[in-house]
Amino acid sequence: MPLTPVPDLIAASRPGGLGAFNAITLEHAEAIASAAESTKLPVVIQLSENTARYHGSLAPLALACLRIAAESTAAVGVHLDHATTPELVYTAVELGIDSVMYDGAALDYAANVATTAQLARWCRDRGVHIEAELGEVGGKDGAHAPGARTDPDEAVAFVADTGIDALAVAVGSSHAMHTRDAELDNELIARLAAKVPVPLVLHGSSGVPDAGLRAAVANGMRKINIATRLNIQLTDTIRTTLAHSPALSDPRKYLTPARHAVHTETERLLRLLAA
Repeated sequence: MPLTPVPDLIAASRPGGLGAFNAITLEHAEAIASAAESTKLPVVIQLSENTARYHGSLAPLALACLRIAAESTAAVGVHLDHATTPELVYTAVELGIDSVMYDGAALDYAANVATTAQLARWCRDRGVHIEAELGEVGGKDGAHAPGARTDPDEAVAFVADTGIDALAVAVGSSHAMHTRDAELDNELIARLAAKVPVPLVLHGSSGVPDAGLRAAVANGMRKINIATRLNIQLTDTIRTTLAHSPALSDPRKYLTPARHAVHTETERLLRLLAA
């Protein structure tokens, strides 16, 4: 079916949460879409600035993901995650991506508001959904302080002053966690959800245990971003396959089970978030 706008996916996922999964390789993207098809649940394939840098350009993988979404029988959206420059946002939109996240967390508050508001106006004129970040999410370079929390009143003001469509908030999660022991501030999530007039987005969700993800959704989180968890599944499966068959040289022989592992975990998480 055609690319599904992220706001429609958020609406379709209610009362559960919308799973949004980062793709670094084509195998990630294929597995994410196939998991959405098997569960009949909506999903977002996300591409980060770091992934664009890894490939040397956003275009190759972005165009592949857009085609995967268009050919899928599931409701699939494609989203640009953690763009720190307006130029990458412009590039994504030119390629056909209709949902972006601008990350101005490294800027001071006033500069974050000004740049985000300008980008939000540009996106609104083109029918593009824009997510932004207020309050640093832990564990991602020097711009994100562990233990940071988003103030609800500041969040309301930030949304009003910028005109964004969704807000990523800091509530206790941390990017790139390999353990699943992050403890979210569910009381803060509920306060934010009650005050903030746009959908809330949880970043760093790979480090949150299943019960924590369910509680976050129950308390008002609408979009749940997951990346590291899928990378662990992919890499562990490749390690195991090559350890059992060290003479393998055909990438298809070890990437096929790795892609299946990503599919299986994405499928499990989609069902968890929808419960």
